[in-house]
Amino acid sequence: MLILLPPSETKRDGGAGSPLALDRLRFPTLNAVRREVVDVVVSLAADREAAVRALKLGPKQAGEVDRNRAIRASPTMRALERYTGVLYDALDAGSLSDEDWSVAAESVAVQSALLGLVGAADPVPAYRLSFDSRLSLARGTPSLKKRWAAAGAEALAEREDLLLDLRSEGYAALAPLPDRPGAHYVRVLARDANGHVRALNHFNKQAKGLLTRALVEAGAGFGSTEELLEWAAAEGYELRHVSDPASRDLELVVPEVRGKPGRLMATLRA
Repeated sequence: MLILLPPSETKRDGGAGSPLALDRLRFPTLNAVRREVVDVVVSLAADREAAVRALKLGPKQAGEVDRNRAIRASPTMRALERYTGVLYDALDAGSLSDEDWSVAAESVAVQSALLGLVGAADPVPAYRLSFDSRLSLARGTPSLKKRWAAAGAEALAEREDLLLDLRSEGYAALAPLPDRPGAHYVRVLARDANGHVRALNHFNKQAKGLLTRALVEAGAGFGSTEELLEWAAAEGYELRHVSDPASRDLELVVPEVRGKPGRLMATLRA
């Protein structure tokens, strides 16, 4: 199976890996678009004021332009270690065993706005770019969605395994899922003490990170949706098909504790 994650705005600095080399990344069919986007982002960073405006950076974020200027020369680190924030804190890649890293490297991908789909263990530099970032202030400049969507969709269409999409809608649009059985977008919901279910916001990232961690530790070897749902039920997760028969989406329902979503592992496995 392949688990698709969103990136995060925040990223760790530094790294011990050699500079970016596109031929070391998974999904090599994306390399032509990767090269194009990197070239444009680095060129944009040469004009600090234009980059600040195009990337919609605040006064205290101007240093992000320096990151982009150094994309080709800066050190790299594995993608799951580069990204930070709620989802990645919950996933806690730094504590994964070597065996778990081997599973993640094959079964987890992150949707980068800069590099497209990258594997969990792919060496990536620090950068600043979002799915809705503008690469130029000039009218008619192709958006990141226009640059990535066709190539990203083709890369996923080549796969025949189970696809579990935990990306936000903006990032999912950069590489749309194929319309076939076994390709599922996951919504995260919360159930309160009265049984009412509602959409999550901030805490859905925590739930996605913890679910990804559990799937990796389980070997992420599920060959079908049915196998995945059976595993989830046995482990105490409420993962289910949505009620709309025309949709292939899945729902992950997380119980709330005193008005706040509880930590997924603790509440569902209690």
